Amino acid sequence: MKAINEQVILVTGATDGHGKGVALDLARRGATILVHGRDPKRIERTMAEIRKAAKGVSVRPYRADFASLGQVRAMAGLVLSSEPRLDALVNNAGVGVIVPGNGSRAVSGEGYEYRFAVNYLAPYLLTRLLLPKLRASAPSRIVNVSSAGQQAIDFNDVMLDRGYSGIRAYCQSKLAQILFTIDLAEELSGTGVTVNALHPATYMPTKIVPNPISSLEEGVNATMRLVADASLDGTSGRYFNGFADARADDQAYRPDARKKLRELSDRLTGLA
Repeated sequence: MKAINEQVILVTGATDGHGKGVALDLARRGATILVHGRDPKRIERTMAEIRKAAKGVSVRPYRADFASLGQVRAMAGLVLSSEPRLDALVNNAGVGVIVPGNGSRAVSGEGYEYRFAVNYLAPYLLTRLLLPKLRASAPSRIVNVSSAGQQAIDFNDVMLDRGYSGIRAYCQSKLAQILFTIDLAEELSGTGVTVNALHPATYMPTKIVPNPISSLEEGVNATMRLVADASLDGTSGRYFNGFADARADDQAYRPDARKKLRELSDRLTGLA
């Protein structure tokens, strides 16, 4: 891998909690940081905080509400046209079980179940659209921030029209990230682009967690390892629980399930 101070890294959901922690750590190591958020004022505040913490660092803003695939597509277009390279993509942005809506069912701008749309479809589309830049910048890395909370996808009711719960929706969206990780790793084999997923830590103190257990530092350190540890060069298609190599839900290892999800994702995001 290239030295961190030579890298351009996009961190989604970088204006709060875990994402901001990762962005700050990377900036202190000298990386150029692309800060994604959905609120322009919070993006500016985060950029100011990064510049204060890491004097002379390059930091640039990108805005998109991940509840809108149109905004994700527009943001990807700006990254492709504006950035000379992209060495790493940290797919961190997401919503939890309770926030928003106190766990009630909601839909995205395209009418998809909200947690599936924000946690999975948006980063799926963003990653797919940015792959040409990541390939051209290889060796490069994709890190998908998932969760140990996982539930098999019901392909007969992906949008959870029946028996909805915030927990089920969240866990399904997080497992979808891992299916995508394994599937994409196979596709990118030999290209110099690696992709891995992790559960960074259990109930970190962020706005989507009501009762924290782990520290933010634990999660940031685990994520930073996948972004910046040279010993993981070539490691791809894996799921980690913190620093430990772990096994996800059994559905993640079924080629038929991954194929179904890929075809569904391409159709829902307009990539088919």
